[in-house]
Amino acid sequence: MRFSILLPSAEGKEAGGNPLAPDMFDYRSSNTFNYFSELNPERRALIDALQTQMEEATEAELGALLGVKGDTLEEAVAINRDIYRSPLMAAVDRYSPGVMYAAMDFAGLPTGSQRRLLENGVIFSGLFGLLRPDDLIPNYRLRMDAKVGDLGKVASYWRPVLSDHLNALLKGQAVWNLLSGTHEAAWDDAGTYARMIRLKFYREDESGERTAVSHGVKELRGALVAFIVNETADGVEALEEWEAPDGYEVDHDGSEIDESGGGTVVMVSSPGWEARRKARRKARAQEEAEAAAAKAARERDEDDD
Repeated sequence: MRFSILLPSAEGKEAGGNPLAPDMFDYRSSNTFNYFSELNPERRALIDALQTQMEEATEAELGALLGVKGDTLEEAVAINRDIYRSPLMAAVDRYSPGVMYAAMDFAGLPTGSQRRLLENGVIFSGLFGLLRPDDLIPNYRLRMDAKVGDLGKVASYWRPVLSDHLNALLKGQAVWNLLSGTHEAAWDDAGTYARMIRLKFYREDESGERTAVSHGVKELRGALVAFIVNETADGVEALEEWEAPDGYEVDHDGSEIDESGGGTVVMVSSPGWEARRKARRKARAQEEAEAAAAKAARERDEDDD
């Protein structure tokens, strides 16, 4: 089954880019080098409104708008003022300083895995709505929960614009939903997909007490993305083979999986995971050895015939 991975953008961004890259903002041209070029009019309207509001805002208002202060605020304002003239860079590279994207390590993925991420990844962006990982974008600063002038909250601005496009794209697919609530607020989910998979992570202590993981969850999601594209994973069962950081394992009893094979998967890091992982590796190696031996025996029998 074909799959898609829904990803949030990252606040941390790589500076620079290619000054000779084509202008993706020129919505009058069909050659925009952008997969969701139909959103370009709304992108321009949002950029224009953002730049207008910045010109009229006080420092305190700018801080509230962009979610930063001090030197970082000055830098963010300068970046946003220069959006139309900025050099462009692929979104997956632009967001590479972000924790999730760093853990994903796009540059270190095998070529086939990179291709699958570029083809199946969909990024939610405050400024651009939807992006493919190889879409060319400038440096910018705008969160999905920001409020921009008369346009209002960015997520609410995008919701009626991008939802139809995304629902059509996801039709019949397996969807890995790694979005935060802030980003998911920009989407009216029509349920057109075959199944949707979400993950929750917990740590369990020696007494069996569980705590939901907040710190470190972005690294886990990045590692999960790498696993999905490496293994072409389209279902929950694939997670049994994922050697997640810190030994997270699927808790079948705690998970809520529906008839479609989608739902919420609970993964738990609990004491003793190292020994269990070692045992699984040993069992897997033995199965592979037995399969190789059986194949060799069949080939010998065929040669004898």
